[in-house]
Amino acid sequence: MIGNFVSTLDGIVSFLIPGKEGGGEISGHDEADRFIMGLLRASADAVMVGVGTLHATHPRHLWVASSVYRDAAALYEQFRKEVLAKPEPPFNVIVSGSGRVDLSRRMFQSGDVPVRIVTTSKGADRLRVAGASVLPTTEVLVLNHSDGAITPATMLEALHAQCGVRMLLHEGGPTLYGEFIRAGLVDEMFVTLAPQLAGSSPAMPRPNMVWGTEFIPENAPQLRIVSAKQSADHLYLRYARR
Repeated sequence: MIGNFVSTLDGIVSFLIPGKEGGGEISGHDEADRFIMGLLRASADAVMVGVGTLHATHPRHLWVASSVYRDAAALYEQFRKEVLAKPEPPFNVIVSGSGRVDLSRRMFQSGDVPVRIVTTSKGADRLRVAGASVLPTTEVLVLNHSDGAITPATMLEALHAQCGVRMLLHEGGPTLYGEFIRAGLVDEMFVTLAPQLAGSSPAMPRPNMVWGTEFIPENAPQLRIVSAKQSADHLYLRYARR
């Protein structure tokens, strides 16, 4: 699995400003960052986000390459079809244990992309009442664990077995991403380091890349750098798990 984030110098990944998409605001809508994100989406079998990230993004957004960098849409499509032999767009995977998902969004109504909503049995009941069963190209995956939670490993196993997903791109949010980090399932990380400081406050803390999960030095994940590139004042870093 691959993770993709843009971060300020002090590690903030979202300003939590209503109506603003955290990544774009942090990167300054940097063109190279958008191109890299588009290339990752063009390469992936599926793109996963938590329901909080879904609801913080524009209602018409799709987690496909052209949605993030339209100027290279034709190149992405050619690369995906001719080089990777992936004729269909990547699955858009939404994780919501509660099943509280805004089904009026374009991704559920248009049929433009295949969508899988990962949820619990209770969440599936709520989605069924909301009309998820009649949505085009949308299916609900019920993945209860023995204690009622959905584990990252269970998600990966189900996506591989039921959707043929081999390369999963994770785009947040930080809480869900932290669970995958803790489970040791993130193989590579792409991080754009933006040249600004965001700060935070005790009253309203801003999330960093891994939120709600903490490590001690003895078990903190160790990474090795694969590549580092620069454009103007931005750094584009690629890491792999040791």
